[in-house]
Amino acid sequence: MILIGPPGTGKSMLAKRLTTILPPLTLEEALESTRIHSIVGLLKAGQALLTRRPFRSPHHTASDAGLLGGSMNPTPGEISLAHHGVLFLDELPEFKRSTLETMRQPLEEGKVTISRAAGTMTFPAQFMLVAAMNPTPDGKMPAESRSSPNEIQKYLGRISGPLLDRIDMHVEVPQVKFRDITGEQPGESSAVIRGRVIAARKRQQSRFAAKKEITCNARMGSRELKACCALDEPTKEMLKFAMSDMNFSARAYDRILKVARTIADLAASEAITSDHIGEALQLRSLDRQIWT
Repeated sequence: MILIGPPGTGKSMLAKRLTTILPPLTLEEALESTRIHSIVGLLKAGQALLTRRPFRSPHHTASDAGLLGGSMNPTPGEISLAHHGVLFLDELPEFKRSTLETMRQPLEEGKVTISRAAGTMTFPAQFMLVAAMNPTPDGKMPAESRSSPNEIQKYLGRISGPLLDRIDMHVEVPQVKFRDITGEQPGESSAVIRGRVIAARKRQQSRFAAKKEITCNARMGSRELKACCALDEPTKEMLKFAMSDMNFSARAYDRILKVARTIADLAASEAITSDHIGEALQLRSLDRQIWT
């Protein structure tokens, strides 16, 4: 997910709250995460097992080795420390482009292989990437920015198309209005939202019970997509038109189906409807509005 909006709109706060609505770690997930943190000495004194999903937020000056892992003796980097948790990259365009590009393969494969003179090591890296950025160099939306079109394009160009194509959801985070800040109407609590997420995850675990390597919709392969994401003809035509009109890639097609399947699971719907596809497409269209 990438959160796009002016400074002070709560992008970092939203990212940090994400772990509070995710399902609790299973015993197997907790053991895997604990092993990784133990290797680099991050376990607290007396702590035998990680009980919360990791949240890692490296600074934008992080090196390739810091993000992926490395040094003379291969050790886990930030993407492996975020295994089964959240990796938050704030001010995404400020990261070195070469550093960001190294994440493309781990995002696809869920693991990272590091080769050094001392040997080759493979570390797990099934993390949820959450990035945040301003839409322009001065932080304003393009229509209000004082930056020139060339400056804006240069700023946005720090994030490559192939990396952006691997990000499932593009969410605009607008300025919060005064009446919303001062209003007394409470929103949903994290506990209520987490209940829906846990219920949706249980549906997914039941769906993939025969395949232990698939723990959620994001890990579906092409065979599972065909079996679990069947569309009726009107919905299929809607997606076909959107794919052509918005020039989506084949990778984007798969990811739209996965997001739509998850939206349907959150709504306790067995079938993926046109509403679910429409919402998944909306979550994919913001980059077209800003980047073009």
